[in-house]
Amino acid sequence: MEAKIRIELVSTNYKSLERVCEEIKEVARKSGVNIIGPIPLPTKRLKITTRKSPCGEGGKTWDRWELRIHKRIIDIPSPDERFMRRIMSITIPEDVRIAVRLP
Repeated sequence: MEAKIRIELVSTNYKSLERVCEEIKEVARKSGVNIIGPIPLPTKRLKITTRKSPCGEGGKTWDRWELRIHKRIIDIPSPDERFMRRIMSITIPEDVRIAVRLP
């Protein structure tokens, strides 16, 4: 049975997410491991609309807030031990969450 690994990356900061994806691609290129991705998933947008006035009187002005959550998936069909050690040594920013799964 062939081993397969899926790396899921989630962040609210687009630039740091792309930087981590580029580092993983560079490690894969140096190790000679083929990867599939990074595959961008749809961006989740969380929207909040609130009234500016605390008492409810006055002009009807609103504040609109939005939080965007970006996701990427990287599939590795046949990883080797050396590649996994290099992946674990990558420095990952605090705003990027990473999950390594064996589907």
